[in-house]
Amino acid sequence: MSGDQQLAGLTVLLTRPAGRSDSLARAIEQRGGRVCEMPLIEIEPVSEPELHEQIKARIIDLDRYEMAIFVSTNAARLGMEWIDSYWPQLPKGLSAYAVGPTTAETLQAFSWPVYCSDKGVTSEDLLALPGLKNIHGQRVALFRGVGGRELIAETLRERGAQVDYIELYHRHTPDYTSDAVAEMITECHVNAIVVTSAQILDVLLHSLHHKLDVVQTIPLLVPSERVRQRALDAGLSRVITTGGASDEFILRSLNELVLTAG
Repeated sequence: MSGDQQLAGLTVLLTRPAGRSDSLARAIEQRGGRVCEMPLIEIEPVSEPELHEQIKARIIDLDRYEMAIFVSTNAARLGMEWIDSYWPQLPKGLSAYAVGPTTAETLQAFSWPVYCSDKGVTSEDLLALPGLKNIHGQRVALFRGVGGRELIAETLRERGAQVDYIELYHRHTPDYTSDAVAEMITECHVNAIVVTSAQILDVLLHSLHHKLDVVQTIPLLVPSERVRQRALDAGLSRVITTGGASDEFILRSLNELVLTAG
């Protein structure tokens, strides 16, 4: 098989928010694979005036924090838009931390030294970084969506830090019909599904509820062992951990999937 056809025979369902899978879709198609897209999460920047004022106040006071933590690429992208609006230069002495290398790459585009675990892509991996161990009395700005896991904030507060949320976006589930996901998988002859977060996995499982048999024989690619275990506990059997949500990790796992099948 030629290098540019290494994913021939593979039809991949991508489930990220609209526009977030463009580079991955191109890469799969350049390698001979086919792509079907069905966003299972929509990202909407907060629009409520009171939330805007909360964000603005904390961004203006960003120089009072010792570190900023970004939990996702959406948090990094939207967070930097806000920071750019009020800080022509990044505040001195402010360290940046990212959950996962893809989030780190988004931040590094702004010439900001970013700390990110090379051990994994979970909140637990982030919390194991040396710079987040002895932080008693330090102030942390935690950039994220509205709601979500509390592990990072709770753990850092237990370590003596003051943690303030900067919540930038809402997550919504698209208004599909109850059978839309199952129909897409069947009609497109999908033989690999990419799910890049626990939230997207939950939407997938809810959408299929009584039709999990549709995906039982289809490899499901997830970014971490935590998400993999969540899928297994829900009754799925062919779940592969890619080691991250970046295009590089996903493409490598897709390639290994084809080689194994061959």
